[in-house]
Amino acid sequence: MIAADRTAAPDPPHDAAGGSAGGPEGPGRRPRRRWLKPLIVFLLITIPAGYLYISAMQSRGGGDAKQEQAARKGLEEGWPSRLQRRVYGVWIPPYSADVASYETNSWKHSSLYLQFTTSAEGFERFLNKVGSGPDELEAGEVTIDDDQADEVGWKFEGDHHWTGTVHTQKKPLPTLQITANLDDPEHPRVFTVATSTP
Repeated sequence: MIAADRTAAPDPPHDAAGGSAGGPEGPGRRPRRRWLKPLIVFLLITIPAGYLYISAMQSRGGGDAKQEQAARKGLEEGWPSRLQRRVYGVWIPPYSADVASYETNSWKHSSLYLQFTTSAEGFERFLNKVGSGPDELEAGEVTIDDDQADEVGWKFEGDHHWTGTVHTQKKPLPTLQITANLDDPEHPRVFTVATSTP
């Protein structure tokens, strides 16, 4: 009868720290970092919260800036954007001077206030481009009311050579109130309020 081999299986090798090479703390596996999971959870909570806070502050700041701009009731120098010109159906003659605009929005309507100085030919082209024409102008007529003028600080007072027209179009196309100062007929100063109503 052959005796059973009673030789004990060799112990697994130990590392210098006394742990088993095949165990969770052995060289084959990284030691667990118990602090990593709470850190990830903390970051997942605080980063979105911080982003939302910053966004809210930026939105609030933007709203304050718009309120300040409206309170100043001033025009912004420079040409309105191409999108604004397309939406409000306005056209500005090339080489116009003193171009400025201002946009207002409400649930009732949106308006673009526009001013520029151009040549007599440029003014005629402007009228034709927006669908009106020189024949529609009425001498002495100011077509922009006082409330609209106050919105941007325009003054239509005094002994000036005014002319104007209101170009009405079928909705949703905008209505254009056009007034021009012809004190210098060769360089008319044009004021327009284009209003779009949903």
